[in-house]
Amino acid sequence: MRAFDYARATEAAEAVGSDARLLAGGTNLLDLMKLEVETPARVLDINRTGLDRIEADGEGLRIGALVSNSACAADARVRADWPLLAQAILAGASPQLRNKATMAGNLCQRTRCQYFMRTDTRCNKREPGSGCDALEGVNRNHAILGASEACIATYPGDMAVALAALDAWVEIDSPSGRRSVALREFHRLPNGIAHRDNVLEPGEIITAITLPAPVRGRQIYRKVRERSSYAFALVSVALVLRMDAGRIAAAQLAFGGLAHKPWTDSRVAEALLGQKPSPALFDKAADLLLSGAQGQGENDFKIPLARRTLAAVLHDATKE
Repeated sequence: MRAFDYARATEAAEAVGSDARLLAGGTNLLDLMKLEVETPARVLDINRTGLDRIEADGEGLRIGALVSNSACAADARVRADWPLLAQAILAGASPQLRNKATMAGNLCQRTRCQYFMRTDTRCNKREPGSGCDALEGVNRNHAILGASEACIATYPGDMAVALAALDAWVEIDSPSGRRSVALREFHRLPNGIAHRDNVLEPGEIITAITLPAPVRGRQIYRKVRERSSYAFALVSVALVLRMDAGRIAAAQLAFGGLAHKPWTDSRVAEALLGQKPSPALFDKAADLLLSGAQGQGENDFKIPLARRTLAAVLHDATKE
């Protein structure tokens, strides 16, 4: 780890406009600094800025940026009205990491692609314009949707996948004021600019995540991984679904492990609405989801795996 200057903020305003790397739980940043993937000259600790509360927001909920993952998953309101979020958080990392990791930090975590994490390889995300060794390398965990020649890494988180299905928003403070971005639009696809993971501009900070009013129906988070705990998703599905008179009345979906960001496709939900559940319908939904899927060799298995996982989740959500 390289030497850096450390400072501690006591108000969120001190972080807005700062050129320092912000430190909250540190569960991702400190690892990257040890590996010298990130080498900030200045680090600003924001843990004492008061952004650690969960509050009612009309019929919805406002979750402060510094609320820990564990605290969010344990909150009675989250467990009762947005259980999908609690399920996804508890499916990720380990209890020790969830106790330290923050909501905003989780959203901003960087890929765990081995070529990004090693400074002796080519990685456009770490060093723009250098190339992507994953294209011809070990790419079992890599993207099948939304990838490009610049980068085929996947977004590693679980929480953001659930937030995308729940239509959450990200509250951002900047030197020019406050703005809100739909969670579904917060993360970026590579598209030739692989080093930018999200839409945050220099000097901006996340202050909260907001959830809309609870939606009726079943909420399911299904994560398929190499082992039963402490592993990133090969495929994950976040689903909110409501039945009415034997037909699908509402559906909200998001997918993890498939792309550079939590993946959403409105065509999938639209194909389900008003229909009676059936294997043929679930196949149609999977056809739409995977219409642009492309494997890189070692990760070709993700395409049929995503199909089977979606069908299993839809079956569970629609059965009487």
